[in-house]
Order: sequence, then C-alpha cells, then structure tokens
Amino acid sequence: MVRTIRDLDMKNKRVLVRVDYNVPIKDGVVTDATRIEASLPTLKYIIDQGASLVLASHLGRPKGKPEAKYSLAPVAQKLSEMIGRPVAMADDCIGKAVASLVDKLSPGQILMLENVRFHAGEEANDAGFAKNLASVADVYVNDAFGTAHRAHASTEGVAHLLPSAAGFLIEKEVAFFQPLLENPKKPFVAIIGGAKVSTKIGVLESLLPKCTTLVIGGGMAYTFLKARGHQIGKSLVEDDFIDTAEQLLSQAASSGVDVILPLDHVVASEFSENADAEQIDSVDIPNDRIAMDIGPKTISAIRDAVATAQSLVWNGPMGVFEFERFAKGTLEVGKFVADCAGTTVVGGGDSVAAVNTFGLADRIDHVSTGGGASLEFLEGKVLPGIAALQK
Repeated sequence: MVRTIRDLDMKNKRVLVRVDYNVPIKDGVVTDATRIEASLPTLKYIIDQGASLVLASHLGRPKGKPEAKYSLAPVAQKLSEMIGRPVAMADDCIGKAVASLVDKLSPGQILMLENVRFHAGEEANDAGFAKNLASVADVYVNDAFGTAHRAHASTEGVAHLLPSAAGFLIEKEVAFFQPLLENPKKPFVAIIGGAKVSTKIGVLESLLPKCTTLVIGGGMAYTFLKARGHQIGKSLVEDDFIDTAEQLLSQAASSGVDVILPLDHVVASEFSENADAEQIDSVDIPNDRIAMDIGPKTISAIRDAVATAQSLVWNGPMGVFEFERFAKGTLEVGKFVADCAGTTVVGGGDSVAAVNTFGLADRIDHVSTGGGASLEFLEGKVLPGIAALQK
C-alpha cells in the first residue's frame, strides 16, 4: 500500500501538493470543476493539520514554454470560490520570486504555482527542475491520479526528495484497483468495451486469469466475432489482431472463464447519428450493415452475469453511446452495474463519461478520476507516481 497523508507530520510545514487541475476552460472561466472538487478533502485535511499549501499542476499541452491560454490563473480563482479562502497565484513554478511568495505563507494559506509544463524539465523528469520544485517545501503530497502513470518531475521526481505521501484521491484509487488485480472476490466480472482491441490487449491479458466472466462489447467485439468465424458486415475490425483475439478466447476456454460476446446487435446502414437503428436477432450481420450497439439478448446475458458478481470492473462502452439511437446497450449495462451488490469500479474515460451522462455515478462504489492511469493500473503496470509513494 501507499503512504498516505495520515502518515505525515504537517504542522507548521509547507506542503507541496501535486493536484490534477487539467480542467476545461473557456473564455477564462473553468467550465467543469469536477477535478477541483475531488481534491478538496485532501486540501482541507492538510490545512486542518496547520500547514500552508503550495499547489502544482499542469494544464493542457504547452511545449515546455509559457502560453497564456494554459495559465492556471482561472483555476486559482475557481478554487478560491470552492474552498472559501484566498488562493494566491504565482507567475512561475520555480525561482526566487516563487520562493519569496512561499516564505510569506502562514498556516492555512494557499499558493497556486503556474503550470509546471511551462518548463521542459517537467515532462523530462529533469533532476534539476524537480530539485527546484522541491526546494520551497518541507513535505510532498501527490493527489493527481490522472497523471500517476507518467514519470514527470512533479509526479515522480519530487517524491524522492521530500517526505512524501498520497492524498485521499490516490489512496482511494489504489484501495479499489489493487484488490481487483491481487485477490478479487469471486464471481469477478470484467466488462471491457471500446472501439479497438489494440488499446485493450493489456487489460484483457491482465484480467483474464483473474475473472469469472469476461464481457467484451463495443467495436472491439467484432474482431473477436470474426475470429470465431462470424459475419460482421461493415463493422469495425482490426484484422491484424484476429490471431490475438483467437489466443485470448482459447486462453479463456482453458481457464474456465465464461466469455460473453454480442449475441445480437443494433445495426445501421452507415456510421451516423441519424442513421435508422435496426435490430439483428442473430450473431451474424448482413454485409451492408455496421454494428452500432448490442441487442436485447446480449443485454440479458450481461444482466445475468452482473447480478451475481462480488467484484466488477467496467472499462469501455458497449456501443456508440454518444448517438442517442445507439446508447441503450451502454445505458442498460450502466444500470446493471449501479444495481450490483458487489464492489463496482468504473475506470477509463468513455465508461466514466457514460455513467456521468446517465446520472449513475453516485450508485457505483468507485468511479476513477484517471483515464490512462486507470487503464495502465488494470493492465498491471507499475505507475511511477504511485510506486514512488509505496511504504
């Protein structure tokens, strides 16, 4: 497990906190403050311990030099409103002027550093840049799960230079993901969807030996159906990965893992939001049709599997849920996950977007804050930002 902020003495200390404030901004105003909201319990806890806060984050993809549109100033303003106290804004994240501002902080005061990616040393995990970042603080806390899979100066380098620990957000992510990979309660159902097999091979290989039932949906399912010899019409397929799909299906069969692939489909004549939705009552799809969603028989099979699950992870939608006519499969699966009595975890950008869109997030045990990070965690990879905080 990771060290957490409960393991640190922070009284009268200056605490450098890596947050994930890579939020959408339009006309100088934050349009979605979900990530800021998620950081508040950690920030308030640190303030309650009698510490001052120095916040570091990236925003967007500046190329290692300052760009006004990627300034964190609007984020500082939004955080001030949400936390109910002033948040001072620095012009940079390192240097004498920053050190001077930090020196003047009293317990309970907050300083937001400017975008760490305004320096090339951040993404290069440059030792000198990390040392400069660390030099103003006594203690380091990482609560930016969304960037924990990157070995950058502010997420990994600094952790080795100061007494360091995870904030509540990272602690929660680890607490939910680690048992799924190490010792999940059975039956364990993994629902993996999304467009391409190629982006999910690592997750499938990692979860297959551990799960009881593997549900494969979304565009990636059609590479598996083709591998089984079915007609898939004009549906998405990755011919280069048919052998991989065959190997995974063979591995599942020899391990006694039940694999649920689409049994029926909702199809269209073209990939369009306005295309007419047609139901195909068999596994095979006519040559002039493209699969857009799973059908009722598939939905029913998934419902039965989810109903008995003790552990469940969902990564990736079942169809083109962004198009209303083809959203039913993803919506129904979302409802089953929300009703599941076992421990439920949703990770990955599109499935998180789906449960938020359908208003189901508060009925799921854990909805991950990190897209790429949650995917790599499920692949069983070492996340540098978390490895640096291990006890």
